[in-house]
Amino acid sequence: MHLPGSGRRGPYHQVMTAVLMPGKPVSEAVFADLAVRVETLRAAGHNPGLGTILVGDDGASAGYIRMKQEKAAELGFTSRHAQLPGDATQADVVAAIRELNEDPEIDALLLQHPTPPQIDYEAALAEVDPDKDADGAHPVNMRRLALGMPGPRPCTPAGIVALLRHYEIPVAGRNVAVLGRGFTLGRPLSILLSLKEEGANAAVTLLHTGVPDWPEYTRKAPIVIAAAGVPGILQPEHISPGTVVVGGGVRYEGRKLLPDVDERCEEVAGWITPRVGGVGPTTIAMLFRNTVESAERRAKG
Repeated sequence: MHLPGSGRRGPYHQVMTAVLMPGKPVSEAVFADLAVRVETLRAAGHNPGLGTILVGDDGASAGYIRMKQEKAAELGFTSRHAQLPGDATQADVVAAIRELNEDPEIDALLLQHPTPPQIDYEAALAEVDPDKDADGAHPVNMRRLALGMPGPRPCTPAGIVALLRHYEIPVAGRNVAVLGRGFTLGRPLSILLSLKEEGANAAVTLLHTGVPDWPEYTRKAPIVIAAAGVPGILQPEHISPGTVVVGGGVRYEGRKLLPDVDERCEEVAGWITPRVGGVGPTTIAMLFRNTVESAERRAKG
């Protein structure tokens, strides 16, 4: 198979045009598959259900919840939403989670992150029924992931793997540099990519702030995934010509999206996710895949 960027040579500042890897075609393929599975469930008398919880009125978080609820409605899901005030207590959040845990019409639920400072997000997450964990972030599911066991997969990491598979980027046996070790993205992604399964089985280098010479690693890797949540951390001089670059980490400044990958990396990379519309759509698709898979498990009894 022809590798992305193969045959390209030259210094990093040589201008090249990377092939874009938008997430929309990936999510459309996932939702086409899910539509068939949802109809099968519905024919058997089980309509998938998604529950969401939002604490406070953060604009970006509210937008994400609205997007998920709109997609749930489009798919004909049963949906529940708990909108809690910004001064909600830990007990309020736990009560909302337990209500959705016990709702027989809800197959999966999520607590939107981040939460206000008075809320212990990790403690609240631990209250979620692991088998109803739409985000795949519950400690039980992280353990399942580490052991290669079935269970909900973390949405953004799973979306990145789906994106690489969709664009037929060879991963098995190749070195993938993951920049960032956060528990929601970099760390689970490094595990997922190293599993002995289709679309993975890679040699993964997990980089972080404790590695002062991390660019030495990214320049040698044919695939680099920025997952640090540090705007512009990955610069053109940090990659080699023809590298496959995935921008997974972002930060918001108000409503402005600040990605990890500097736009000038397009002049060096062979393949690259766009600044907007890259990993985001695949993350949403994976959340709904987790929901449908949960519904399928529950429908079997």
